[in-house]
Amino acid sequence: MFKVAVCGAGRIGEAICGLLSPSGRYKIIVADEDVERANSVANAWDKTTPAFLDLVNKKNLSKLLRGVDAVISALPFHANVPLAKIASDVGTNYFDLTEDVEVTKAVSSLALKSKGCFMPQCGLAPGFISIAGAHMVTLFDEIDSLKLRVGALPLYPSNRLKYNLTWSTEGLINEYGNPCEMIRDGKRVQALPLQGLEQFSIDGNEYEAFNTSGGLGSLCDTLEGKVRKLDYKTVRYPGHRDLVAFLMQDLRFNEDRAYLKKVFERSISFTPQDKVIILVEARGNFQKKLIQKTYASTVYHTNINGHHFSAIQLTTAAGICTLVDLLLTGKFKKTKGLIRNEDIPLPLFLQNEFGKHFLDKGALDGISS
Repeated sequence: MFKVAVCGAGRIGEAICGLLSPSGRYKIIVADEDVERANSVANAWDKTTPAFLDLVNKKNLSKLLRGVDAVISALPFHANVPLAKIASDVGTNYFDLTEDVEVTKAVSSLALKSKGCFMPQCGLAPGFISIAGAHMVTLFDEIDSLKLRVGALPLYPSNRLKYNLTWSTEGLINEYGNPCEMIRDGKRVQALPLQGLEQFSIDGNEYEAFNTSGGLGSLCDTLEGKVRKLDYKTVRYPGHRDLVAFLMQDLRFNEDRAYLKKVFERSISFTPQDKVIILVEARGNFQKKLIQKTYASTVYHTNINGHHFSAIQLTTAAGICTLVDLLLTGKFKKTKGLIRNEDIPLPLFLQNEFGKHFLDKGALDGISS
């Protein structure tokens, strides 16, 4: 049985415990600065014990993490670097969900001297979307373009933004405000967030997509010089981008993100009734023909083991749980250093107990080889 420390007892940390515990392979320490919250999550799942998380006291943090097989961070992005430093010091494996580019660079540099494996950006986007995108590249003799589209959307939008809060408000605002990486003409470039607006439909439903930060993970590093065009965009219902651009740019809330966070959390309700849209479109040459192949999947909120999980909870938690499980069970063999999402084969991911939550009927038709 593997011992893991889940740091952060929020909605994603709770879902991580909710997936790992029923598998019977894990003993879990769920740690949070809010001990009552940690107690609540621990009481809901077998083989799960609560702990106080103190990121300031390095001695206590080292004691907490020493002896675990993996540290799983479900903390805000700014807390990941101090946690990763201690994980490196005690020589254990480390996984996180951050979408922040600078935090990822810092964590990746720690991997160079760590005795364990370090895998940042293990959620949905960044995370699974890079695994799916990298798989699509392998289906061509020569890849031309790769489009990655992901969105967590309420099933029943009821405001002018056509949006409800489904995950970290702080992370959401960073995606809307930070520079975006992409590849154009084979070279990495930066683009502005909220630009590149496009519209499309899936199963008769209309959506829009636009540039946001962080979703590509390390794919630009991997594919620069190998693909002519690569970009990532967030999916929303039509009209959302224009209202967010008004707030971020015209009203200059991008310069006061803390206040915008308060406004969002005061005015936009959270919903557990959501869906996650995943779309990967690849174009390239195969056997001297220009071919397009698409991976598309929609994941809905659901009940698992008597507990309700929103779609974004499920996909984010399942993403990191799959990667932890593949490493610790030896299905993916690496002993130390940095692991990129695109190093993980898509079929291996989807065959996993937790990775199966990403499967939609027909999603792999035509792209399984």
